[in-house]
Amino acid sequence: MFLESAKNPGWIEIICGSMFSGKTEELIRRMRRAQFANQKVEIFKPLIDVRYSSTEVVSHDANAIRSTPVESSSNILLLTGDVEVVGIDEAQFFDMHLAEVCKALADRGIRVIIAGLDMDYLGKPFGPMPALMAMAEYVTKVHAICMRCGNLAHHSHRLTASDKLVVLGEKDTYEPLCRHCFNEARKS
Repeated sequence: MFLESAKNPGWIEIICGSMFSGKTEELIRRMRRAQFANQKVEIFKPLIDVRYSSTEVVSHDANAIRSTPVESSSNILLLTGDVEVVGIDEAQFFDMHLAEVCKALADRGIRVIIAGLDMDYLGKPFGPMPALMAMAEYVTKVHAICMRCGNLAHHSHRLTASDKLVVLGEKDTYEPLCRHCFNEARKS
């Protein structure tokens, strides 16, 4: 599935979905496979994401891999000298230039693997994710399980009253919901 021609091995892969859907777990799995293949890898995350660790990408299941926290997407270009695979977690928290950065990396022959929320807590496209999904060669949408009915969930419903776009949190702050349960929760 992820085989490109030897002429231009660079491409972009997106792993998207709601909170608790396994996005980071899948990113870690793909990055570890690249490491096992002796490829030079570098993983980045936004500086603001310090929920589990300031220097590692960590899944909700506590799997972790070393990462470099960066303040803006332009820093990624500066730190990817001779890498073959770049991983980016929590892409929705990066600035809108992330899509251009990822395109530049792929154009240089680098495999770029990006994980992020595709929608915010209101169910609207989140940050640079729509542009990234449009330019990616591969998009994998993963789903959580709805905490109210057990169906597939693809919404991240915020349980707190804040109306700020970015509120870092876990199960005490968000719950994954299916479309129906999300719409019902938004009404109340």
